[in-house]
Amino acid sequence: MSLSSVFHIAGSGMSAQSTRLNTISSNIANAETVSSSIDQTYRARHPVFATMFQENLNGAQGQASLFADQDQAGAGVQVMGIIEDQSELQPRYEPNHPSANADGYVFYPNVNVVEEMADMISASRAFQTNVEMMNTAKQMMQRVLSLGQ
Repeated sequence: MSLSSVFHIAGSGMSAQSTRLNTISSNIANAETVSSSIDQTYRARHPVFATMFQENLNGAQGQASLFADQDQAGAGVQVMGIIEDQSELQPRYEPNHPSANADGYVFYPNVNVVEEMADMISASRAFQTNVEMMNTAKQMMQRVLSLGQ
């Protein structure tokens, strides 16, 4: 693995954490939206990541190999998709709510704001770690170039 591949790996990590932060912010923004139907209620979304291996970068650009050789070094991270959380929604009996159904229930999303905030802190720290890794690699390359002076 060359020092220059560090930038690609850190960049893919930053992109993945950015996607994670976007889904978290979408979840928090919709945490208090209501609906009278289970089918129309917002469901929490979560990104799915997979490791990209060097063979995926050189050959087929398709799905990341999840069962690659254990000796092979990773070449970054890939966002495989964003899935909806299928856990139960929160029905609340609020017969005076304008969105209440015939039985007087409204359905709130399955978003736990405390959990989302903890995920947000984790994602922002992971993003910052990737930034620091890129800065360290840049400093190392600058020092290598200054050796010849």
